[in-house]
Formats: sequence, structure tokens, C-alpha cells
Amino acid sequence: MELVRSAPDVTTLADAIPIPDLGFVPVNAFLLRAEQPVLVDAGLTASSPEFLAKLSSLLDPADLRWIYLTHPDRDHTGSIRSLLDLAPRARLVTTFMGMGILSLEEPIPPERVFLLNPGQTLDVGDRQLTCFRPPLYDSPATTGFYDSLTGTCFSSDCFGAPVASADLAHADDIAAVPPSELVAGQRLWATVDSPWVTGVDRTAFRASLEPLRRLAPPVILSSHLPAAHNATTRLLEMLEQAPEATPYVGPDQAALEAMLAAMEPRST
Repeated sequence: MELVRSAPDVTTLADAIPIPDLGFVPVNAFLLRAEQPVLVDAGLTASSPEFLAKLSSLLDPADLRWIYLTHPDRDHTGSIRSLLDLAPRARLVTTFMGMGILSLEEPIPPERVFLLNPGQTLDVGDRQLTCFRPPLYDSPATTGFYDSLTGTCFSSDCFGAPVASADLAHADDIAAVPPSELVAGQRLWATVDSPWVTGVDRTAFRASLEPLRRLAPPVILSSHLPAAHNATTRLLEMLEQAPEATPYVGPDQAALEAMLAAMEPRST
């Protein structure tokens, strides 16, 4: 895990998961140093001790006021329970559905939750965070937000891509990734993480991109991609083509058995 300065007032807690034959999928959480500090997502369960140590090197977790959960998938919730203990003044920002999904494992005290729907704003002292639904998502509880002070867009899983190495996963900008590899990785990610995109109405999907196009944020932060600076047009051009991508079909049982056989030690 690395700490990366990725936008004004934002430090990325950058982790990565190795995926056989694909490379590394970045897994990012973000600390937004607003007047009322905001942690965006809570990392992987397996990385929780390191995650909490890295976060503590940036600020005392007790000073957190908000934990913004973009959605309750396991790669976003790894340290949630610990953080609610370590940050007793912090409230968990999510949707009603997000709260429900989290509470399937262990109820979240309602007084610790702040429900925020797309179109609504959260006042964090020196700025407003405006909630929106990203164009691509894999959970009905997904939201992202725009920072009114800096214009930075936090897009949750949207725009993600596997990259060739852990170093690229920890890069400070997508410019480190060769353009052809980036586009191919993002198209693959779109069909894996949001498989519905290959079956949508193309006109309606293009229309869903317009709010982001009009805002043209100077920085787009994704949970699964290095920061994208001054790249909104480029990212949206890629996304506009996502419905035309070939649907992803994963390995079947025969492929799994072949992989397992290849991993068996050879007899001598």
C-alpha cells in the first residue's frame, strides 16, 4: 500500500489486488482534508492493519468526521467496523440500501449513519459534497460525489481498469499507463464490473454521460484506477464505446481444472 497525493486536499491510500492473467486491479480509498475530514471508502479486509496504520500517519482517526462509503462491496468496507470504533464522532455516509446491505452482517447503529441520495449535498465545513450516480456501477447502492471547492470528482468504480504492475496501480496519474493498455483495460473492466452496459439503450447511456461532460472536473478519482488529471473528455470517449464492447465470459470449470493442473508440481 502506498500514499499518493492525487488531487488538491486528497491523499490516496493506494492498494492493489493481483489477478491472474490480467495484472493488478488498483483498490483506492481517499482521505479528503476538508474542514471536517472525510475518508472515502475503507479498503480491503486483508489490508486492514496496514490501512489503519497508513491512515493514522495522515491524521488521528478520532479526528475523522465523515466516512463516505461509495458502496458496500468487500473491497470498500475492509476497515469500516474498526473505523467506527476509532472515530467515535464520524458518521457513515451511505444510502438506505447501503445501510441495509452492511447490516446483514452486523447492524450499524442508525445514529452513526447519514443517508445521502444522488442530487443531495453534504456540508463538510469549507465545501459541499454533491452526491451523484456514476455512469457505470456494480451495486445499486453506488454513489460518488463532486467537491464544490476543488471540482474533484470521486467516481467510485467507474473508469476502473487492471494495470500491468503494482507500480502502475500506485501511479499518481493515468499518464503512466500506455494509452492502448488503458483503453483495453477500461473496456474489459466495464464489461466485468458492470456487465449490464453491453445491453443498454445506447442513446440513454450517452445521455447519462452529459452531466459529467458539462462539469468537466479537473481530476477524476476512481476506486480502481490511478488519478486522471484533465482527462474527462478522454475518459468519456472511452466510456461512450463501452456498450459496444464484447461481453465478458469468465473461465468455466474445464478452464479452472486446466489451471489447477498447470499449478501441480511436476514429478521427477
